[in-house]
Amino acid sequence: MPNIDSCQLTTKDYTTLEVMRERHLARTQTLLIILDRKISSALVMFREDIPATVVTLSSRVAYRVNDGPTETRILTHSEMRGLVGMLLPITNPRGLALLGLAEGQSMTIPSADGPETLTVHEVLYQPEAARRERLKLVLGAETGSSQLGRPVLRVVHRSDKLQDNAENKVMAAFDTGFDDPGP
Repeated sequence: MPNIDSCQLTTKDYTTLEVMRERHLARTQTLLIILDRKISSALVMFREDIPATVVTLSSRVAYRVNDGPTETRILTHSEMRGLVGMLLPITNPRGLALLGLAEGQSMTIPSADGPETLTVHEVLYQPEAARRERLKLVLGAETGSSQLGRPVLRVVHRSDKLQDNAENKVMAAFDTGFDDPGP
């Protein structure tokens, strides 16, 4: 399996890592080493361009540590309460190591028990890919369409009267004429 020589990060993820470094949020030497490797080797992309097979923040990822069993976690900014065992923050060396890796890609990190090699098996959910899918459904666009990811503006007119093109009025999209708020 290929070891890391570069990682792919969204602009948001890259900025998050830069802020972590600037504010000294990497509290251990291990985190600082991983953080510097990520920032120096990053290929930064817009969220619309990041492949669906790359781990980004809020992604659900299946990965393996060394030859151990596959684990599934959601990558988060920091530790959260309530979802014990489901989240992996980037303030943890494993979480930071997984950020930006593609399926099949590995990264070896130092740990107290010796080096750990983390391998991404599958990105089960990526928010950027999910957003693109929602946009495709809304726009009826196909993959690679020039309309994908662009802002959408739809003019809505009431059908019960003819509209004057010179008028510049904002019309209510669902004006039924009944405005009683109820009890």
